[in-house]
Amino acid sequence: MEQINGSVQMECALLYTFLEASRDCNFKQQLQSLQNHGIVSCLKGSYCYDDEAELQTDGNRGGRMQNGEPGFDPEVNEVVRIIAAQLAEIGDQFDRDINARVVNDLVQHFRNENLSREEITRHMSGAVEELARAIPSDMEQEKARLVLAMVLTKKIANTMPSLLHRVFSTTVNYINQRFHNYVVRMLHR
Repeated sequence: MEQINGSVQMECALLYTFLEASRDCNFKQQLQSLQNHGIVSCLKGSYCYDDEAELQTDGNRGGRMQNGEPGFDPEVNEVVRIIAAQLAEIGDQFDRDINARVVNDLVQHFRNENLSREEITRHMSGAVEELARAIPSDMEQEKARLVLAMVLTKKIANTMPSLLHRVFSTTVNYINQRFHNYVVRMLHR
């Protein structure tokens, strides 16, 4: 499996912490293995933004390095935990309304080794969009879609824990591609 790189650390920490905070998470042992295998090494802390750093070409601020690794800031780590817990509460409400067929279809796609990451991501995106249509309009749509992606991750891993590494990696990249700016705004409010 491909290692998750430093550019998705916030998404990685947010998803991992969301899964830890979620109710009915039946794959806690496999979740811990993500950390043991270095897949979520970002959880030693959270990415530490340097307020004095220049903007990078991608519009983000540069981060500090400690021993060649991204620096970590306990204050940001606490913000991630608080936000993940809030999103997990919303996710627990969404959980009961997600049709088992949607989850089972995604499980089959994740099990299919012949599908590329892009194809699986398209299926995940389609499922999120389908489910988002049923979300009340008073909820911020970006937040609803972000939470739905994370809840689907939990439900897929609950259905087949052996898929956790693949679904976690795919979801982190999906969140990074579609919701990175939203995640940054949430963490810096």
